[in-house]
Amino acid sequence: MNMTSEEKSYLAGIVDGEGSIMLIRFNKKKFPAPCISISSTSLELLEWIKNKVGFGVISEKKNYNLEKHHNSFTYAVRYNNALEMISVIEPYLVIKEKKHRAQMLLRDYKKFTVRNGRYTKDQLIAKNEFLDAFYKI
Repeated sequence: MNMTSEEKSYLAGIVDGEGSIMLIRFNKKKFPAPCISISSTSLELLEWIKNKVGFGVISEKKNYNLEKHHNSFTYAVRYNNALEMISVIEPYLVIKEKKHRAQMLLRDYKKFTVRNGRYTKDQLIAKNEFLDAFYKI
């Protein structure tokens, strides 16, 4: 991600205000994985982010009442791309909960995630303790 420090701080502000740093289960047979999502009615903003970051997907949410609501979009980044994005914006995050989640993912996610998905009993206990601690934030 080739971004200036101003662009990184701007992106962190958007994540602080309109985004989420999460662990989500994308496959019911696997453990939750890192994800960043940002929802907005400004498609231009989300396209700018995707262009600057260089990865991620933008999806449109179904608008059931065009008279009352604007169209809404969500930008999402998953797995290692989410960790990469977090590493870029983490120094600029202000909201304590999001900064703590970002730091925890950067520090511990890979440490407690077995690459082949085959956990020993001790590794499984450690992974579940990590997940419990993350979700308590």
